[in-house]
Amino acid sequence: QVQLVESGGRLVQPGGPLRLSCAASGLTFSRYAMNWHRQAPGKVRELVAAITSAGDSSIYADSVKVRFTISRDNAENTVYLQMNNLKPKDPATYFCQGVGGAQDNCWGRGTQVTVSS
Repeated sequence: QVQLVESGGRLVQPGGPLRLSCAASGLTFSRYAMNWHRQAPGKVRELVAAITSAGDSSIYADSVKVRFTISRDNAENTVYLQMNNLKPKDPATYFCQGVGGAQDNCWGRGTQVTVSS
């Protein structure tokens, strides 16, 4: 059974850092590109960052460039999202997604990030 489990979401002060993790099981992790998405209440889900299966290339939404870094550890079947300088626009539920092909993708249930002083 394929599972993606996000963790690390919590309340953080503006300007603070936070690292999210997504642990994968039940799949050959190293064959999957991994994405982080976020969805705030009343808003559409948006792609935040993506990383190739080998971890050799990544892309970011303009709103998080420079501040967020996606990385992965294929030996640990885990993808990370390091978020720095968190802003009031960043609170959302953050989801990870694994993409193995056009018809092969899986989602975690999300982890909540709150930014408040």
